[in-house]
Amino acid sequence: MVTNELVSKAIEYIVENLNEEITIEDVADYCHLSKYYFCRIFKAETGEGVYAFIKRLKMEQSAIEMKLGKNKSITDIGMTYGYSSSNYSTAFKKHHHLSPAEFRKTVNAICAPHPYISDHLAKFQSFEEYNQKIEIRELADFWVIYERYLGNYLDLGEQWLTFVAKYQAYVNCDALLIERFYDDPSITKVSQCLYDLCMTVDANLRLENTTSIEGGKFAIYRFDGLIKDIYESLQGIFNIWLPNSGYKMDERYGLDIYRKIDRENSHVIMDLCIPIK
Repeated sequence: MVTNELVSKAIEYIVENLNEEITIEDVADYCHLSKYYFCRIFKAETGEGVYAFIKRLKMEQSAIEMKLGKNKSITDIGMTYGYSSSNYSTAFKKHHHLSPAEFRKTVNAICAPHPYISDHLAKFQSFEEYNQKIEIRELADFWVIYERYLGNYLDLGEQWLTFVAKYQAYVNCDALLIERFYDDPSITKVSQCLYDLCMTVDANLRLENTTSIEGGKFAIYRFDGLIKDIYESLQGIFNIWLPNSGYKMDERYGLDIYRKIDRENSHVIMDLCIPIK
């Protein structure tokens, strides 16, 4: 868990401004800290230097954009994140071990390597099968208490148990458990995924770690199955449905809204919510 509030604030600033020329000084100034002190606490909390973190997120988010925007040129994607055509190709290949053109050929396939199950392929359904189960709905804003994590989704079960126990005093019958995700585990190393665990609370509650999650238009897929199969369903939506749907993912981030959890049988009912425009 990201326990330092200033580091969490810095990560949010970086995520929201990835398509800008972000410097270490910019982020330190935003947090009202000296550059050297900020760099020290950031690396202590995340295990990465600030510059390396910014560069990694640019490379990974640009790969996600390439995956979702099959008609957007590689040059335009690179420019979005501040790279010239040649510089982007060099930086991308250094990070992903594939050129942008080679990477683009690997996405939107009917199956892909599974990052959590070795020697296993995640197999996807057809566009029509996903489309039958997806609803386009407007969601209201959510007021939540949250904690930010930089780590492995395989730890989610224990993290949720700890989270709910910690904030038990704020639980009510209408409370929703929501996971906000920023990364794609097929692109980001599984040990470096960024996500927030959230619980809806009374709108009058004001704590340091309460915030608003923006609502709006979402493509919503009702998942009813085993926890181990969530990744495959979500990747199918991103790989098959979204690029062929006529919709685009907007600048908000995806949400997983839990509706029912049966821990004993590793079964869950949840809404996989993709923000679209």
